Amino acid sequence: MFFFPDDGPGRGKAIGRNSRAGVLCVNHEFGETPHVIGKPAPTSLEDVRVMQHVHGVSVVAIAQKFGSWNVIASPYNRRIHVNTPVDFSGPAAGSPLLQNPAGNPALGTVNNCGSGPTPWGTYLTCEENFNGYFGATGAFTATPEQDRLGLNSTGFGYGWHNFDDRFDLSNPDYANEANRFGWVVEIDPFDPLKKPIKRTALGRFKHEAIAIGVAPDGRIAAYMGDDQAGDYCYKYVSNQPWKSAIDAGESPLDDGKLYVARFNDDGSGDWLELTISNPLLAARFSSQAEILINARIAGDILGATPMDRPEWTTIGLNESVFWTMTNNGGRATPNAANPQAPNPDGHIIRTYDDGGFLGLTFTWEIYILASTTRGTENVFSDPDAAYADPFGRLFIGTDGGQPGNIVEDQLVVFDTTAANPQPRRLLTGVAGDEVTGWAYTPDFRTAFTNLQHPGDGDPNLTSFPSPVKGYLIPRDATLVIRRKNNGFIGS
Repeated sequence: MFFFPDDGPGRGKAIGRNSRAGVLCVNHEFGETPHVIGKPAPTSLEDVRVMQHVHGVSVVAIAQKFGSWNVIASPYNRRIHVNTPVDFSGPAAGSPLLQNPAGNPALGTVNNCGSGPTPWGTYLTCEENFNGYFGATGAFTATPEQDRLGLNSTGFGYGWHNFDDRFDLSNPDYANEANRFGWVVEIDPFDPLKKPIKRTALGRFKHEAIAIGVAPDGRIAAYMGDDQAGDYCYKYVSNQPWKSAIDAGESPLDDGKLYVARFNDDGSGDWLELTISNPLLAARFSSQAEILINARIAGDILGATPMDRPEWTTIGLNESVFWTMTNNGGRATPNAANPQAPNPDGHIIRTYDDGGFLGLTFTWEIYILASTTRGTENVFSDPDAAYADPFGRLFIGTDGGQPGNIVEDQLVVFDTTAANPQPRRLLTGVAGDEVTGWAYTPDFRTAFTNLQHPGDGDPNLTSFPSPVKGYLIPRDATLVIRRKNNGFIGS
């Protein structure tokens, strides 16, 4: 999620400074079918529509009054879901691989996991495990491209394909519908009439989150992880400064270069460009659009380094980039950048691009192995959500069983300026949840975080946020954390 201050006229060119009112954009990653519709599987298209409409993004106007934050009436308030009209832009926008024989319009966003703001004041939401919503009612054999993204006849068991032809992989009229998912989607929080836009220059994979840095010449670098064991870290660099592009009515997210990371054993790394001008890729793909739609296979060909579930990215002090590697219990062979096999606890890597955000090489280091905290007071595991603030703090939300079941999933904070980084626990969640997302007001006196899928929807585990266990259905919730005093905001 992200908090966009409402500074009145002039919005759309940069993020504002109002710390008392704004728009909160919040992702809705997934919902368990029994939790949402009260039965194990949908039995009608109406059931499917209900399921589809709990996915996506909420855009919510909020304001602080007399110390409390509340949702307020606003024309900005809206839901963006699986059936919301969307547009495509960038090199793959006109590709036949994004068109169906049915001629159906482009609709929706799904499995919205991490996110990131742009310097020009828009929200980027990331489509992660989109493959799980597709299935097949008839005979289906996955192509190599489909198989590389995990598309199969059953998906995650949602059953949408039984009633919605868009999600039926065996229906030839919708042969390319799955290609329309797996993108980064841009939303203007202050323009409800503007369609969400899928930015194809950023590549298609299981996007977890995105973090944007601005180079001295105004160009942007966007860092992205592909959340699956054995997949890759990516970087996008715009070809022109973001302000020039925006002033010209263009997007810096449409014109640029996409790279995939190779981590070398000596602590160096290389950004490998995914381009049709590379003979290795031209031998496999017919166009730049095809490369972007199949970014994972392009990374395979170039020899990118398979990582232990690259999830969130965030930019810290001195142009450092933190990458959370959540876990990989199936890793059999360690390497320098993934030094534990298996790796059930995960780790965090810190990188520095040589010469700044535009560098084509980088250095890297293991920031912390989560396993090293076992047996300590500050034990944590499965780092996922990440946010680095301007004061050198790194906030990490976890997603997975914490070692020894000492606590539920939690939010921890690191002092990245310390020589020996150690997590300090800020809060713990409730049974069966995931702590995810971290956003600030510009004055750093209010923060927001989320508890996702408490109890995995089971009221016998928890009724959060209601106090009575076993009677009320648990609900995802956003928590507001406020400073108790007027001390220095960096403390």
